[in-house]
This record gives sequence, C-alpha cells and structure tokens, in this order.
Amino acid sequence: MRRRGGTRPESAGQDRLGPGPESAGQAEPGPGPESAGQAEPGPDTPVRGDGPADAVSCAGLVYAFGETTAVDGLDLAVRDGEVFGLLGPNGAGKTTALRCITTLLPVPAGRVSVFGHDATRERMAVRRLLGYVPQQLSADSGLTGRENVTLFARVFDVSRRERAARVAQALDAVGLGDVADRLAKTYSGGMVRRLELAQALVSAPRLLILDEPTIGLDPIARTSVWEHINAVRAATGMTVLVTTHYMDEADQYCDRVALMHRGRVRALGTPRELRDGLAARRGNSGEGEPPTLEDVFRDVAGSGLDDRSGDFSDVRSTRRTASRVG
Repeated sequence: MRRRGGTRPESAGQDRLGPGPESAGQAEPGPGPESAGQAEPGPDTPVRGDGPADAVSCAGLVYAFGETTAVDGLDLAVRDGEVFGLLGPNGAGKTTALRCITTLLPVPAGRVSVFGHDATRERMAVRRLLGYVPQQLSADSGLTGRENVTLFARVFDVSRRERAARVAQALDAVGLGDVADRLAKTYSGGMVRRLELAQALVSAPRLLILDEPTIGLDPIARTSVWEHINAVRAATGMTVLVTTHYMDEADQYCDRVALMHRGRVRALGTPRELRDGLAARRGNSGEGEPPTLEDVFRDVAGSGLDDRSGDFSDVRSTRRTASRVG
C-alpha cells in the first residue's frame, strides 16, 4: 500500500523556502530522526557512504494527495552543473516532485537527496544549497526590488556584514541594479521574474530550481530571463533544474530533459536524442520534417486531456500567475 502524503498545499507562502533562524526563531518542523543534540552535517559534507553525488537524486519517490498518486515511483538523477528540464502535461507530478526535492513537502516513500544530503534527514543542509523560484509569484509588489531581495537574504541567513553586497550582486546579475529602488509593482512581467531570480540567487545556491519561470511572458521577456539564467550559470557553474511547458525553451537551453506522465519518467535524454529516437520509431529516412521536441512530448503524453491533467486549482493558479506577470 502506498503511503499518502497529505492534502494539496495551496496557501500562499508555502513555496517560500529558507533555513534562516531569523524567521521568528521557530524550530523547524519535520520528521528528522537525528538524535537530540547531534550536529547536522554542513552543506558541503556528503552523506556518509555516498560516492560522488549527483546534484539531485530521486529513487522510488512516491507522493499522494488523498487517493490521487501525483508521483508514482519516480527515479531521477540530475548531474552536477547541467541544465535539466523536467517536462510533462499538467498533473504529471512535476511540481510535486520539485516540492519534495526542496523539502517543502515530506518524502513519505522513496529517497531524495541533493548533493548527497538526504532531504528527509538533512532538511536544513538541503535548503542551504537551494535557490527556488516557484510557479506562483513570490515577490511583494509593495516593496522595492532591493527590499524584496534583502528579505530573502535575511530568510536565507546571509550575514549582516555581507548582506548589502550580496543583494546588490544578485540584482546586478539579473540586470535590475538600475531599478532596484523602484517598487516591484512598477516592474514589467519579465522584470518581476528576474527579480524572483535575484531572490533565489542571493544565497549563492549550488542548485537553482525553477518552476515554469517564464509562464505568461512574451517571447522577448522569456529570452531575457533565460539569458540571465545562463549568464549566472556560466559565472558560477551552478546546476539548474527547470520545469516548462515551452518545448522550444527546453530544446534550446536544457542539456538533458525528462518527460513525466502520470507520475513517472517516460523518456530521458538530450533533446536531440529524444528527437532522433522518435524519428527512428517512425521510420523517418530523412524525408519530410524531422520530429520536434513537442512531437516527442505528444508521443509520450498522448493528448494530455485526461482526468489527471491538473484540476481547477491548477488552472486558477496558472492563470493568476500569467495575468500578474503578463
């Protein structure tokens, strides 16, 4: 029998991630089995017994909302330093998997690790390695760009001595240094997404997780967001794990992609490998148009119009985000 993960988290703020002890000083909830007084390993110390760690490893991950299994035995490995795209129709389990990886949801069955750190037993160590941009907007329109990023610097426990410089560095990295003191509500949609990218980068993460970062943006703004992601990655060597429904983005920017459907990975490889594989299955001999990544998506997911392709809250959330950044 599969263990159930609980009810779907919909409340605002549940996608805000951070280990900072400055947030009311509350002890972190969680099932951590560490014995009392045992010091947690530091963010650069791999789990004892692990070999060279992938950036992300999921083995047999299962998560259910009531009777609905969102993630069904997910096996996944993201290599250190790559841009990895997690693709699939609505309801495929992508966002649920990301929330387990980021420790925003527990791991009721299976194992998840980030750079060798177990997401169940070492939640704080995992969080210190992450930058996370959720699908739902996390920027506060009533604050300036600088104030938004400073807030996240505090949540992620960036020291007071370094905070101002790190905030300025993150804003400059996404091209918002000149408008940092404007209210976020005056920003365009693309600027808001770049602001959220700066919020995620202020802690200098080794792993950047992006859940549909360009949703609702026009093509120019989408390109701008990706240019800044790639610039930061080139400068830092960080790993990027991204979900997107834009197959052209995945084809152009991802080193490898995994196509999820009904909670499991159904296809994995470089975009070219997946396109060539579909061409071979179809018996293409160089005549006609070669398959696109969107063709691969359709081949794996079918029409996608089944009873698991998201629910009303998924549609409402996506449209709300798109309207706020559009």
